[in-house]
Amino acid sequence: MPYWYRRVLLLALPLILSNLTQPLLSTVDTILSGHLPGPAALGGVALGGIFFNSIFWTFGFLLMATTGLVAQAHGAEDEPEVLHHFGRAFLISLLIGALILLLQSPLISIALNLLGASPDVRHNAQIYCSIRIWSAPASLANYVILGYLLGRQRARSALLLQAAINVVNVAIALFLVLARHWGVAGIATATLTAEWTGCLLGILLLTSRGVRFPQLRWPALLHGPSLRHLFALNRDILLRTLSLVAAYAWFTRTGAHAGDAILAANAVLLNFHMIAAYGLDGFANATEALTGQAIGARRRQDFRDVLQASSAAAFAVAVLLSLVYFVFGRQIIAIFTNQEPIRLLAAHYLPWIVAMPVVSVWSFQLDGVFVGATRAAELRNSMVLSFAAFFGLAILLSRQFGNHGLWCAMLAFMALRAITLAFQLPRLERLSFPASTLACEAR
Repeated sequence: MPYWYRRVLLLALPLILSNLTQPLLSTVDTILSGHLPGPAALGGVALGGIFFNSIFWTFGFLLMATTGLVAQAHGAEDEPEVLHHFGRAFLISLLIGALILLLQSPLISIALNLLGASPDVRHNAQIYCSIRIWSAPASLANYVILGYLLGRQRARSALLLQAAINVVNVAIALFLVLARHWGVAGIATATLTAEWTGCLLGILLLTSRGVRFPQLRWPALLHGPSLRHLFALNRDILLRTLSLVAAYAWFTRTGAHAGDAILAANAVLLNFHMIAAYGLDGFANATEALTGQAIGARRRQDFRDVLQASSAAAFAVAVLLSLVYFVFGRQIIAIFTNQEPIRLLAAHYLPWIVAMPVVSVWSFQLDGVFVGATRAAELRNSMVLSFAAFFGLAILLSRQFGNHGLWCAMLAFMALRAITLAFQLPRLERLSFPASTLACEAR
């Protein structure tokens, strides 16, 4: 077992650092907008962030499916199929990105109407969205590039790429907002530039790591059974992700209807949650890659050892994060905004964020197992059931207890995701390692 703890940590630690760079795009946006005059800028960027998280998370199957399929092909030592799994997903990402650009006006208008906010907040959100939307093809292509790197267990390359994106984002945002006084438009422009820079660097990185785009063949890319499997996988992950996006969108909408100050305070605290989620996802990503490899190689004991080692390490980190938020939460809030009313509100609801890592870690871990096994139907069913429960709880509890009730519903949502997947774990193992393959493993 110590071998697997070392293996998990060596893969997970760079992935944690890599993942933590991803929420920095929205974190930097939140910090800069939180220091602009009034709550409207922070609220506008928060709504814009929810819009793009909703759009991009909707197509998160590009990352998840690529990771699982590449990991299994890598475990089976089928390098041509590794390349073509990547090629199919990359092509789909560019097509979806182009479609988003074509439909940008109605998408932005409908989303901002549904989320609801004051006219000042909506105006800032409109500015932010109309600029950042042009990053859509690059953002989705970056999902595929990252999925390939995770599936191949190239954690350091993933870290290098994500770090580069965020260095560009921070540098340009500081220049445009502080030096050029572009405000919300400068924040959006910086994120747009960073995503396209990351996409171009990612393509260069892959070519330097052995990916040869000329070796992609259209007959293999358009192979019927492979495409059907990919689309079935993507369909189920899409439905799963839509449920997740709907939960966060409803959370934001309810906060927006409670007032600009509540919306801004929740936006600050959601950054705490996202930082913890992306950090803990480093263990989930390691679990995806290692369980996918174990399933591809038909090694059940490796599968069990990976699950045990990664879960123990992830829980230890979750406890550490909760302690950090408990001890330093108010100081971290002060970094996000200099507006005292928002600071006080965020501190009032901080206990929910303290509890969040130790509850949500199990849903992230089990997501990793099911993604590595490419069992998307189970992921879909779990998320749909959890969202239905969240929706009912959010309406009931927010009416009774206000914003405390809303945060309680979000915590329950995370717990239900883990519970519904845990019940299906024994069946996943039986399906992934049928008796015939176990006999081969024993020999």
